[in-house]
Order: sequence, then structure tokens, then C-alpha cells
Amino acid sequence: METRARIAPTGTAVDAPAPWRRAIAFLLKLGYPAVILCAWRLGEPRFAGLALLAVLWLQRWLGAGALSSMLKELSSLDWCVMLILSAVSASIAISGSVIALRMYPAVVNLGLFAAFAATLVRSPSMIERYARLREPNLSAAAVRYTRGVTKMWCGFFIANAAFSAYTACCFSHDAWARYNGLVVYVLIGGLIVGEFAWRHWIIKPVRQASTQ
Repeated sequence: METRARIAPTGTAVDAPAPWRRAIAFLLKLGYPAVILCAWRLGEPRFAGLALLAVLWLQRWLGAGALSSMLKELSSLDWCVMLILSAVSASIAISGSVIALRMYPAVVNLGLFAAFAATLVRSPSMIERYARLREPNLSAAAVRYTRGVTKMWCGFFIANAAFSAYTACCFSHDAWARYNGLVVYVLIGGLIVGEFAWRHWIIKPVRQASTQ
């Protein structure tokens, strides 16, 4: 059986996950927003904490393909983020803390901000790493552009962390769940579509015209 490999965003080559792993990993990507949306319908907050902890590690394991590959992919910062999220999830599961559950999305966004911002200090930027999975030979202009997009995501994550913390303190349970489990993903989708449109309908035609 042919074995295929992929390049992780960290730059290391790892075995591509089996199709069944990819399918389950895709479903698990829906697990986090589903847990947030249904957090107050799962009974006590500790059940949501257990679900968040399970989704966190199953997502990482199944997405990487094998436990050993997963551990190799984790950088020091990745470990810090994973351990912090695991600690928060475990504290929710053990204590049943409502405020810890409500603050969880803010912690997730801070972790994403840290992961993206770190790549601006130590190149390549996060978006450049993903871009090179499809196009290994990026031009200097493309590298600058991906760096700018990484900065945009850093701004989004830090702003959303602040607003998520605000929803934790000021919103009702249902409004908190709707924002952090649904609305924020609509905003993320809008950013992705907007960046795609800007790149293909504005940036690309301008560059093609300048080379003619």
C-alpha cells in the first residue's frame, strides 16, 4: 500500500492520515462549536468540560495521523497552548465552574493569537506555511502578502478574545452560546471569503497588469 506524506505547518514531513481519520477529524472540527452551542443543554458545566477536553485531544491526534507524529509536530508554544486549554477544560470538568466555561472561547482565541503572532517573530508566517503546502515556490511579493494576512488574523483573534471575554461577563447563557458557537464562525467565514475575493479580484489583476 502506497504511503503518502504531507508537510506540517511547522515544516516537518509526517505521514498523511488515513481517509477514515480525515473524515472523523473533519467531524471533530464541528465538535468545538457544537459543544459551545449546546453547553447549557448538556447538564452541568463539567460535562461540557469533559467534551471540550476530549475534542481538543482527539482533534489533534486524528488530524496528525498518529500519536508519535502528533507529538513531533508540537512546538514549545503548541505545547503551552494545548496544556493551558487542557487545564481549563479539566478545571471545568472537575469544578463545574460556569465562569471558566464561559471564558473558554476567550482563552482559545488568545491561544490562536499567540500561535499566529509567534510566526511573525520567527518566519515563515503562519499563512505562508499553509500557502507553501499548495505552492512551495512563493514569490517575495506573495511572502509579504501572506505576512500581512497573518497580521490580519492576529488582529481578529485578539479582538475576538476581548469580545468573547465581554460576552462571558455580560451576555446571557444563550446569547453567549450563539455568539461563540455560531456568530464568530460566520465572521471567520466572512474574513476568509473577503480575503479570497481581494486576492483574486483585486491583487492578482493589478499584478498581472503591471507585468504586461
